[in-house]
Amino acid sequence: MQLKKATVFVVLLGCTSLFSDMTYEAARSINGPYLEVLGASATTVGWVAGLGELLGYGLRIFSGYWSDKSKNYWLITLIGYCINLLSVPLLAFAGFWQLAIILMILERVGKAIRTPARDAMLSFGAHEIGQGWGFGLHEALDQTGATIGPLLVSAALFLKNNNYHSAYIILFFPAIIALGLLLFAKSIYPHPENLEIKIKSLQTKGYPKLFWLYLIAIAFMALGYADFPLIAYHFKSSHLMADDIIPLLYALAMACDGIAALILGKVFDKIGTKALIISFFIALFFAPMVFLGGMHWAIAGMVVWGIGMGAQESIVKATIAHFIPPEKRGTAFGVFNAIFGVFWFAGSALMGYLYDFNILLLVIFSIVAQLVAVIFLISIYSKIQLYLFTQKKY
Repeated sequence: MQLKKATVFVVLLGCTSLFSDMTYEAARSINGPYLEVLGASATTVGWVAGLGELLGYGLRIFSGYWSDKSKNYWLITLIGYCINLLSVPLLAFAGFWQLAIILMILERVGKAIRTPARDAMLSFGAHEIGQGWGFGLHEALDQTGATIGPLLVSAALFLKNNNYHSAYIILFFPAIIALGLLLFAKSIYPHPENLEIKIKSLQTKGYPKLFWLYLIAIAFMALGYADFPLIAYHFKSSHLMADDIIPLLYALAMACDGIAALILGKVFDKIGTKALIISFFIALFFAPMVFLGGMHWAIAGMVVWGIGMGAQESIVKATIAHFIPPEKRGTAFGVFNAIFGVFWFAGSALMGYLYDFNILLLVIFSIVAQLVAVIFLISIYSKIQLYLFTQKKY
């Protein structure tokens, strides 16, 4: 019975993410070209993408602490989702790039508020079905929406002769559905923390040293991972493809993200950290493919980019859920996301500058940063596996 309840809860959160991702990932698939239309430079796009991620991840340390301290997981999640989703359709009315970037950043802030509390609740349900599979299943549903959304705006751009107003305004509908599903889930599971059978923890304060070592590897991975707005900006400014094709490539990446998350989640529950190392190694090849190649290489590069994203949103988080006891997970996810966001901001801002200066240097920087992440993860592999084994997580 507990397993069934936990599975239904994970699926409900996943369906909420499906429609929310349909909203904001659709917007993110066209934000880069939209800013280019409004007159922003590549440096501005890279800086804005990085700042959005910095706030979107950095603020999570506070919302995560707030969720653990207050235990108001649902309230915090609802507030964040409202800001996150309702700011997207308003982009339809942004007549200049300065206003557009405010709304884009506001969308990231909303996600910052709700994600640690949501991930903590998700970990409660995933405990019964396997953390890797639970986070992987959620990510697969999440990326189903992230695949449909870009297809939706691509169709809107095609039918409306690249009218971005129509593309953004249509995203109001999935946003309302997502909020409705969230309220429904809250009514059925008012206390999701009860889904996880409590096991007495030997940790009295702080986090294990290995948690911080693990975050170093994740930080370098974030440093070298280009955000899609910059990739989309490149596709448009280099005239590699038509405007309405760009969201299709993002949809492809999101589909690969979801499939990879499902597979990697199952594999992670069986072999642990090896799944992370493999996915990180595959992902480091995306930069030369999307920034230096032609149309066919760009398509292949987006598949590789999607695999890396799938790992970030599933097994990277599942590993943290293994390290940290339930009562501290909101804060732990907040700390993880804050560090991730700081390094993503630094990398995105630098890569935006390098794009305007020399694309080859951008590619070299991306590869080297991610390679450092892979090497560091390999260096602590045995420690993570031993820790997980002694904790009887596998």
